[in-house]
Amino acid sequence: MNAPVESSLLSSTGDEAVSALPWAQATSSAIDLYARHTAGFEERVAATVALLRQAAAEHPGHIVLANSLGAEDMVLTDLIARHQIPITIGTLQTGALHAETLALIPQIESRYGLKVELYAPPQEAVIQFVRQHGEQAMYQSIELRKACCNVRKMEPLSRMLAGRSAWVTGLRREQSQNRGTMPAHEIEPNGRAKYNPLVDWTWADVWHHISTHNVPYNTLHDQFMPSIGCAPCTRAIAVGEEFRAGRWWWEDESAKECGLHVRKTPQPA
Repeated sequence: MNAPVESSLLSSTGDEAVSALPWAQATSSAIDLYARHTAGFEERVAATVALLRQAAAEHPGHIVLANSLGAEDMVLTDLIARHQIPITIGTLQTGALHAETLALIPQIESRYGLKVELYAPPQEAVIQFVRQHGEQAMYQSIELRKACCNVRKMEPLSRMLAGRSAWVTGLRREQSQNRGTMPAHEIEPNGRAKYNPLVDWTWADVWHHISTHNVPYNTLHDQFMPSIGCAPCTRAIAVGEEFRAGRWWWEDESAKECGLHVRKTPQPA
């Protein structure tokens, strides 16, 4: 069995980070813990900006960044704004996000002068799901958890992407084995282009950019939550746990995707 692409956060920060972990230094921020300049960083930034420009040029007016309000997507938002690249910013307002996550939306709009498009699930669909399965349905089975994701994420995403020929994500190969072979540009089975400009960035790269440019970020990252989703489905991780161990932690490792980025044999572009 192959080893995880990113078996723990220490793999991208170095052993010296151990002494700075929250249990050793409660006042540490995510920047203190993770931000490191790594070899080739400037080249990766230049390649990312070039790909964003290419994507916008190839899909004028029909491309959106699906911003999860995580660290990676905040980096992309910063690059899009900094370089005035015409890519719309969209966010899924699932109705179950942390207050700390939602607080980033007005920060983006005031800092960058960008309007964030919000896509929420139909209220009646949420009410019906909760009425039928209960508020704790996601813990009962993988099927019910995925059904909840379908209501709160997949349906709003379909509206975000409707009429658009391309989208941008903050996915990185380090994040999980499922994402370990992901290309920077692919064509989905439905013909829509998907751009993943940060595929070869490290976690240290992400935080180096955030630190260098004072990019707003989710303060839950300071609480050792590298991957942040809906509040009921996110927890802090412990030393040595995988990057996404805090997501749907009660499930088998192989099931840890909500459906937004499940690869159905897309073709590299």
